Amino acid sequence: MSPTLFARLAPPLFVLIWATGFVVARLVAPYAEPLTFLFVRYVLATLVLAGIVVVARVSWPRRWSDWRNSMIAGVLLHGFYLGGVFWAVKHGLPAGISALVAGLQPLATGLLAGSLLGERVSPRRWAGIGIGFMGAALVVAPKLGDGGVPPLALFICVLGMLSITFGTIWQKRTGSNLDLRVNATIQYIGAAIVTLPLMLLLEEGHMELTAPLLGALAWAVFGLSIGAIGLLLFLIRQGAVVGVATLLYLVPPVAALMAFALFGETLSLIQLAGMALAALGVAVASRN
Repeated sequence: MSPTLFARLAPPLFVLIWATGFVVARLVAPYAEPLTFLFVRYVLATLVLAGIVVVARVSWPRRWSDWRNSMIAGVLLHGFYLGGVFWAVKHGLPAGISALVAGLQPLATGLLAGSLLGERVSPRRWAGIGIGFMGAALVVAPKLGDGGVPPLALFICVLGMLSITFGTIWQKRTGSNLDLRVNATIQYIGAAIVTLPLMLLLEEGHMELTAPLLGALAWAVFGLSIGAIGLLLFLIRQGAVVGVATLLYLVPPVAALMAFALFGETLSLIQLAGMALAALGVAVASRN
């Protein structure tokens, strides 16, 4: 595959694979505690990627600063973000609310990218961000329900959203010189280090080794932790972080379509309209 063709296919592939994370979360919920599942996922991803690095004979960083920067990125992009969202949903935050909170990331990225990265967010891109957020909100609106929102779970979810926002910016600033496979390996080391004490403190390490869990774990390691994260790091390296973050507006619509196909969840007209708006917002924000 030519580099140009891969660069064109990377954004839709990233959205498609990233959206399967919602399917994985739903599949594993009855069989494993969230932080325990994530810790095992990080360890396995580290081992697989480290093996790939060794076989490919890629050099590991010689400077401690490179290790430190990649581990910090892993803590922010994986440890605190996924840990926060999984924990919040497990403790009563409706999935629709968590999706709306995650949908604030492009807005937060746009607000911070100027001061932290010197990126100028054009009026057209702001318009795309706004349109995309309205579309994502319409997709998840029917799932919000009338239940109460636990304040602590909501707070933790917001922290998770801010964590991936700062993680994306940190990766853009510090990770451009490392091989992507090496970078991802060290990131998962950082994610595992920060998740282990939280798992020991908050959970009992429960995991039922059923076929659905093992299948979801395999996909989480190879599809999400290696495939999706590799594409994310590639996109961050190639473009502006605001444009990359805006792609996440397409995740709720794609996840809703997957839930419709796999679990028989209904799709209303308002959700279909939201999907169109989300796609329009990403197109406006990403237009060259």
